Parts: sequence; structure tokens; C-alpha cells
Amino acid sequence: MAMLKTVTRSSKLGPEERAAAITALKEKELDILVVGGGIVGTGSALDAVTRGLSTGMVEARDWASGTSSRSSKLVHGGIRYLEQLDFRLVREALKERGLLLQRIAPHLVKPVRFLYPLNKRFFERLYIGAGMLLYDVLSYTGGRPPGVPHHRHLTKSQVMRLAPSLANDAMIGGITYYDAQVDDARYVASLARTASFYGAHVASRVRVEGFLKVGERVVGVTAHDLETGERFEIHAKQVVNATGVWTDDTQSMVGERGQFKVRASKGVHLVVPRDRFQSSVGLILRTEKSVLFVIPWGRHWLVGTTDTDWHLDKAHPAATAADIDYILEHVNKVLAVPLTREDVEGVYAGLRPLLAGESEQTSKLSREHLVAHSVPGLVVIAGGKWTTYRIMAKDAIDAAASALDANVPKSATHDIALLGAEGYLAAWNKRAKIARAFGLHKVRIEHLLNRYGVLTDEILTLLREDPTLNTPLPGADDYLEAEVVYAATHEGALHLEDVLARRTRISIEAWDRGVSAAPVAAKLMGDVLGWDSERVDREVSNYLKRVQAERDSQLQPDDESADRVRLEAPDIVAVK
Repeated sequence: MAMLKTVTRSSKLGPEERAAAITALKEKELDILVVGGGIVGTGSALDAVTRGLSTGMVEARDWASGTSSRSSKLVHGGIRYLEQLDFRLVREALKERGLLLQRIAPHLVKPVRFLYPLNKRFFERLYIGAGMLLYDVLSYTGGRPPGVPHHRHLTKSQVMRLAPSLANDAMIGGITYYDAQVDDARYVASLARTASFYGAHVASRVRVEGFLKVGERVVGVTAHDLETGERFEIHAKQVVNATGVWTDDTQSMVGERGQFKVRASKGVHLVVPRDRFQSSVGLILRTEKSVLFVIPWGRHWLVGTTDTDWHLDKAHPAATAADIDYILEHVNKVLAVPLTREDVEGVYAGLRPLLAGESEQTSKLSREHLVAHSVPGLVVIAGGKWTTYRIMAKDAIDAAASALDANVPKSATHDIALLGAEGYLAAWNKRAKIARAFGLHKVRIEHLLNRYGVLTDEILTLLREDPTLNTPLPGADDYLEAEVVYAATHEGALHLEDVLARRTRISIEAWDRGVSAAPVAAKLMGDVLGWDSERVDREVSNYLKRVQAERDSQLQPDDESADRVRLEAPDIVAVK
């Protein structure tokens, strides 16, 4: 046991851990280097390191700063894929849903109930009901209970009791079913931190600028630390390209034409206050193109999504006035009192990485994933959906491991909980007692437990050491000042945007999108990260320009105009 303790890593992922990781990346040849710090990249790093492989991971920006923080925030089987007869994908996703809910991250992944309104008598109830029954049956095929209740058929009066704000003529009845939801950005940051805890050398804000080759074989990458400006080489026996919508760009650095293409599909979501309409369930609505979700999200609703081709800037996809109007138009078809633009407190746009030929509609493209050894030493993983990230990661590391000389163990991530998960249920059951002990409201403890799990203890320790950190952030009183400090010291946040957009969701949840919280949060981060007043001011200025550019882009009529306006905000630049 003493020997095990000597190799146990810190559960922190702060500046010191980042510096140590970069030193290790420069000095040793790794078994596996993962490029990309979204859900699939961080999942791959955890999969590799828990097989006993020496593992590194680099991300050009922040963890989950691309697609993985801008999803519908659902962990779901994908009920619409049943209609496409993609039973294997649905079954696989439902199995993963149960695993995430009950074993891997019960503090972050929660059941959510949806209503499907019915508009036609008899046949629609029979047809949709059969699909829901199949969904429930498939959820039991993973070897464990699904972790959520079964679907239920409802009369019109039962629907109106559940969702009084629906228009009286919006349905003749309904069916409710369960899926799950997650704070996607928080999950990815926790996954990166868990990989680091098990020994992976992980560093954000390190951009890959080229590949090292010996003959045709990839043996590593050239990397650029965007925080210090330093350039260095990372050597690895196998490199895994997990860069999502950037897959084609990354592959072009190798000088090889990819074996498959990845197309970007833009999905836009609106954030609306919970009090704008009454419903105790979420909604799933059919549109002419796909489906529209109305998802409970704390004191808010998430409403989305769109599904359109995107060929412009991948880092900062922009929502347009047309996107917002499309979503409002479709949700208003079922509401007694329509939503207006004045009800929208937040908007975000993300890009789905879809495997593609040359001409398919994005809503019809595959959500399957593919793994390829495109050249010796380089594995590419692309496609897929958020819910099945663990399977994607397993398949990618299986492919990489098959090229290593050693006899590599099988994936173990089906039984490895994220940091904060072990003991969560016991902590949840004691939440009233914890609240009394710290003089906090029980709701505040519940908020912390559902963000940090048992690592809430570390937040409470901060509050004990400095009671002033118990102050809510201006304009975002769901979040405490202590959470900003913790994000910088323990969760790998290097910039103000990392905290306001991803470690918290203030940038989409607050009416002012974090403008009033920004100076306070920047000062708190600066105190622990050693920023001078000039750096604090620059962080605030950059964030405010981002907010303004996003607001302005959302007034534009088309993608090209919105993209141009959004890119007027400066990107985060290297400090030195």
C-alpha cells in the first residue's frame, strides 16, 4: 500500500500540475498522446492511462471549449434514431446512459422527464408508444437496470396538469418518457482532472502545430504552449487525433488525405427563464427537419436545436437572428403565451462533427463513429455522439494499443468513476446536516453536490478558511466566489472565459451574460494565479468584447454576417 501511495497523483488540476505535465511531455516518450481535449479526447486519455499506458493529452484552448460544451446537455439514447432503424446505436447509447447515471458520474448526470404531445388519434399513440416501449426494452439490455422510470401514456387533462402553459389545442394527449441530462463542460473538465489523477500528463492551451515523422510513421507532434509562447516536441509511440470538427484540419498537417471527411453541423440553443412558462416536464417536439427539445435546466429552460451546415469559423460558431426566430416559432406552436426575443436570456451555438460524403443533409448524416489508423503511428477517431464518448474512446485506444508491442490490458473505464462520484449518494443523504454545520441553506449544498460531488468538501474548506468567499457572484447568485477560486486552483481554468463560460454557465444563464460578474471573478482568479492589475483588466476586457460580439452576431440575418461580427472579438492571446 505504501508503494501505491508514492505514485498517487494529486486530484488538483491547477497551474503547478499543468507545469509538471508539460515538463513530462517534453522529457519522456509516451505510449499514447491524445490531441484534443473535448469529450472524446479526455475520455481517451482516461481510457489509456487506466490501462497502464503512459499517456499525455493536449488541447489548443480550454477543456470542452469546442463542441463538447455546446451540446443539448442530454445523455440519451436518441429516440429519433429508432425511426431511422438504428437500433444498435440507440442500444449502445442507452447502456452508456445507465452507466453514467448510476456508476461513473451520478453527481453530474441526472434523470429528466420529457413529454411528447400527441396530435392525432389512435395511430400516432400506437406508433409513438411502440417506439417508447422499444426504447424502454433496449435500456434493459445493458446488463443493469436503466436507472430511470418507464414511459407513460397520458390523457389530455393529465398533460395539462403536468404542463399548464401548453396551448389547449396543442395536443389531444401525450406520452412521457425519461432520459438524462448533464452539464457537458463540467463533465469534460472533471474527466480531464480524473485522467490527470490517474497519471496522465494533461495540459490545456497547448496547440499542436505539426506532426513528427520518421519515414511514413508519426512519432509525435510539435507543440506550442500558448500561455508562455514556448515551442517543444512531444514524442509518442501512438498519437490519437480526437479533434472533432477540426479532424480534417489536423489530418492535413500529416500531409495525408483523410479516409473519411467530417462535416460541421451548427446547432443553436436558447436559454429562457423557468418562470416564462409552467411545466414540470421537458418537451420533445417534431419539426419539419428534426426534433426540438425544451429541457429543464435549473432555473432555466434550454430550447433547441437547429441543424444546418456550417463552413465558417469552427472555434466561434455564431447564432443568427434567423436561428433564434426558427426556434421561437417552433416552440410557440405549443405554448399558450408565446415566447419573444425579450424572454431569451442566453444563446449558444455549437458544431456537431458528422461523418459525411459530399452532399447529404446534416440531419440525415450518421452519428456513428469511425476509427482509422490513417498512417502508422496515428489513430483518428471521428463522428459519434456525446453520450457514447466512452465507447469511442475505448475503440480509439484499442486501435492504438494494437500497434504497441506490449500486451495492453482491456479498457477499464466502465468501472472507473469520475472524481467526486464515489460516496455521492451518502453525501446527498446528509445534505441537510452539512448545511447546518456550515450555516448554509440546504439548496446551496445541493447546488454544490450536483457540481462537485463529494469534492464539495474542498469548496467547504475554502469557505471555512475564508468566509468572505461565501458571497454570490453579481448577477449570477447561483454561484459563489469560492467556486471561481476553486476553478483556478483545482479545475484547470487559466482565463476568465474558462470560468464564466465553462466551469460555471454564467455566460448563458445570467441576463447580462456575466458582464457584472466578470470584474469580481477576474480579481478572484488574479489573486490565486498571480495576475497583475493590467492582466486582470485585459481578461475582463476580452470577456466583455466576447459578450458584445455574440450579442451583435445574434442580430445578423445570415451565417456569413454573424460570423464576421462574432470574429470582431479578440481571441485569447499568449501571455508572454
